[in-house]
Amino acid sequence: MRLLIDGALVEAADGQRRDISNPATEAVITSVPEAGLPDMARAIAAARQAFDAGPWRAFHVAQRADLLERISDLILAHEAELVALECQNVGRPLSEIEGDIRGAAQVFKYFSRAVVALMGQTAEVPDRAVAMTVREPRGVVGLIVPWNYPLPEAAIKLAPALAAGNTCVIKPSELTPLSLLRLGHLIQAELDLPPGVINIVSGDGPTVGAALVGSPQVDFVSFTGGTETGKAIMRLAAETLKPLTLELGGKSANIILEDADFDAAVAGAIMGIFQGHGQNCVAGSRLFVQRSLYPRLVEAVAEAARQIRIGDPLSRETEMGPLISRVQWEQVSRYVALGQREGARLVTGGRRPPGSQFERGHYFQPTVFDEVEPQMTIAQEEIFGPVLSVIPFTDVAEGIALANATCYGLAGAVWTRDIFKANEVARALRAGTVWINNYNAVYNELPYGGYKQSGFGRAMGLAGLEEYSILKQIAIKLAPEAMPAYGRHARS
Repeated sequence: MRLLIDGALVEAADGQRRDISNPATEAVITSVPEAGLPDMARAIAAARQAFDAGPWRAFHVAQRADLLERISDLILAHEAELVALECQNVGRPLSEIEGDIRGAAQVFKYFSRAVVALMGQTAEVPDRAVAMTVREPRGVVGLIVPWNYPLPEAAIKLAPALAAGNTCVIKPSELTPLSLLRLGHLIQAELDLPPGVINIVSGDGPTVGAALVGSPQVDFVSFTGGTETGKAIMRLAAETLKPLTLELGGKSANIILEDADFDAAVAGAIMGIFQGHGQNCVAGSRLFVQRSLYPRLVEAVAEAARQIRIGDPLSRETEMGPLISRVQWEQVSRYVALGQREGARLVTGGRRPPGSQFERGHYFQPTVFDEVEPQMTIAQEEIFGPVLSVIPFTDVAEGIALANATCYGLAGAVWTRDIFKANEVARALRAGTVWINNYNAVYNELPYGGYKQSGFGRAMGLAGLEEYSILKQIAIKLAPEAMPAYGRHARS
């Protein structure tokens, strides 16, 4: 695989390559170009040229919509290949990845239709004039994609950026670049796209990622990843006053009230934390349970966690694969040990699964803690792994207060049969998305994003599309005449 820069598939300028490993086996899948500063500079220059002087600026909204439709069709036509690449590279189960790839195609489809809604307004003004706003593309946009959902996250950024008329430099994670690089190959081979409109540059964050954010030739950056990295990106972007959207970490609260449908709430708690092996920014890693349900629910959640089938991500039987890397495995292990040292009770999990088939690969058991105090580290810091902290509360007010007692605010959920309580909790939670009797339901039509240190800006929906555009005011004098203050002098 090669980089896509200025309409050509190329190697890194210095010939460097990076081995990409399968987290299930630790075996090398392939190698990809490891871009350096000259490669990123070339990609940015190509995007700048394509936006400022290329034919892309003349593309009508219908042409851009058609392009997005064709990318959607391209993904679906190569679905099996992209699923296999993503599954091997990320380590998530086949059933999840299949949904991801189809979902990525649907994102392009959605924005191909939504772009017609990207419009300005007219205003009634005095002075025999007409005033209006128009929405214009921001220019060259930098898109930085995380490792946990490579192709879906790329689609969520790339589709609205193109729909709005921008040119793009997109950087996949150095851990999981395969599906996005392959999509670049397919776009180059099968779509007649002007050079420089889409550039895909793989490499590490401190080198090429920092160059992308810091470049004065880049007009806007969208980043999804960890909160500390997001803070570093803000500092770097401030040097050029570059606008950003940041989707960062989370410590989402999943709240179960005593009148909830018990079985549905247990299933929601399990899916909320263990989908994607907990490597999900909206993972429901804090489970708040009303005291009357607490002992029974802890037991039920722990038993359900024990029943999750761990194994080869390419097997149809597998429900949970490995963590992404050895580094991530060690981080999750440290948090488990810390939870025990601080006094939480390990109910289940907490280690590598038993059996010779798990001796290689970054496998980790679904893990449940109870007797967790809200101030404990495992209840405050994002672990990004399959670790659930179960915390009791007495009444709705206490549950809300505990849920909001975090520096994060990405998502949350409440389980109850009482629609009035559900609305009370949903409105009170300081989070960008709140689900009621559901968890992690994602709709292309609706925006999502964070409060507090979970970031700012919105992705998806019309609000997500508008992030990639900028408002301009145009005022037209219908009867041109000299401005009053100066006209007197002109006539004298």
